[in-house]
Formats: sequence, C-alpha cells, structure tokens
Amino acid sequence: MRLSKTARVTLGGITAVILAAVYLPLLVVVLNSFSTSKSLTWPPPGFTLEWWGKAFQSAGALDAVGTSVLVACISTAIALVLGTLVSFALQRFAFFGRETVNLLVILPIALPGIITGIALNNFFTTIMGVPLSLWTLAIAHATFCIVTVFNNVVARLRRTGTSLEEASADLGAGMWTTFRLVTFPQLRSALLAGGLLAFALSFDEIIVTTFTAGSSVTTLPIFIMNNMFRPSQAPIVAVIAVVMIIVSIIPIAIAQKLGGDEDSRATR
Repeated sequence: MRLSKTARVTLGGITAVILAAVYLPLLVVVLNSFSTSKSLTWPPPGFTLEWWGKAFQSAGALDAVGTSVLVACISTAIALVLGTLVSFALQRFAFFGRETVNLLVILPIALPGIITGIALNNFFTTIMGVPLSLWTLAIAHATFCIVTVFNNVVARLRRTGTSLEEASADLGAGMWTTFRLVTFPQLRSALLAGGLLAFALSFDEIIVTTFTAGSSVTTLPIFIMNNMFRPSQAPIVAVIAVVMIIVSIIPIAIAQKLGGDEDSRATR
C-alpha cells in the first residue's frame, strides 16, 4: 500500500506528538536527577552530580534495590518453570477446555493491577491465613510474569513444530535426551527473552506490590512512592527513577534483539 505525501506527513506528525508526550517527561526526570535544586523544579537552576552520589550511598535505596532484584529473580524463576510447562501442555496436547485454560493463563496480564492485588491479598490473608511477606510478593508477581514467558515459548513451539523431536525419537533418543539436545536449544532464546521481560515487569511493579508486600518489605517502587514528597528527597528519587528506566530498557532491548534475530533466521 502506498500513502500519499499528505498522509505520510500527517502520520509522521501524529507519531512525533505521541512520542514527545511519552518521552519528554522522562527527559525531564533525567535532567532533574542532575539539578542543583532540592525539589523537582523546571527548568533546573544548575547541574550537579551530588544527588547521584547521595543516592548510591542511601542505605534505604540500596536495600530497596536488593529487595526488588530478589523478588524479580524469584518471580522470574517461577514464571520460567510454570510458563514453559503450560506452554507445552497447551501447544502439544489437545484436551477438553484447552482454550479456556489458555484464556485463564493470559488473563492476569489483562486484569487491572488493583483487582489482581485485592484478590491476591484476600487469598493470602483470608483463605490461606499466611502473613504478607517477600514470598507472597514474589508469588503475586509470578502470576503475571508467567504470561510473558508463556507467550514467548508458545510462539516458538508453534514455529518449530515437532518434526525434529520426532526424528530424534526415531533415531532412538529418549524423552530427556530429545529435550536436552533438540527441544531446549530451540527454546533457549525464547526462554531468555521471556525471562528478561518477566524480570523487567516484576522489578517496577507497584500496584500489586502495594497489596501483597506487607509492611516489612520495601521494593524500589515503594521506596520512591514513600520518599517522593519528603524534603530534599525529590532529586534522589529522580536518580532512582533514572536507574529504573535503564534497568527496564536493557532487558526489553535484549529481548527484542533476540526476537528479531530469530525472525530473521526463520525467514532465510
């Protein structure tokens, strides 16, 4: 389809406005992390690296980073195992209710976070009777991280098919040998991409975290919310926000690169 010059200019202008609305506020946050002002004022009166030094010396911020990384690692590990198993079950086997199960697996990522948070809070505290902790938080994050792993793995399984696995079985290889030497190498990049996306999704989650973390667990997003309006803390919060932007961009960029490489191989 060929677009007229007017259509191309119009679409280009709309795209530029949308991108500016999304990324200019992020640029303001980045610049405020170097501002000499103790509040998030615009324009910055000057620039300094003082807040970066203070942020990396803040015990509360460092503890929050460690907690977020730990929770993201645990939830990603759970998501990788369960998401992969569900992918195989739904893609390789036909059974009654398969489409319903597929919908239920994907649903947590589509539900509003506040609904998921309230439901999980009631499940842990009322039904299970367990106190909210780091583990309840990790399990809560895994419920929606599974979706990213599932989507990546099931898409790869659909593309690769079963011909190589059947050939391996015909040559006498057992189930685990076939998985180790044939299936897993084909899924490796999909698992890595899904795991990176799950990690990024867990690392900056705030709504579900608020309902399932408990008062003793402080992740980085909660630390930011608690310190946003405290005196002289705004620039440090801006520094932490920049770090979160970087941490979120890197795994997504890697996952996109892995997906692009696999697509280019598939089309050769």
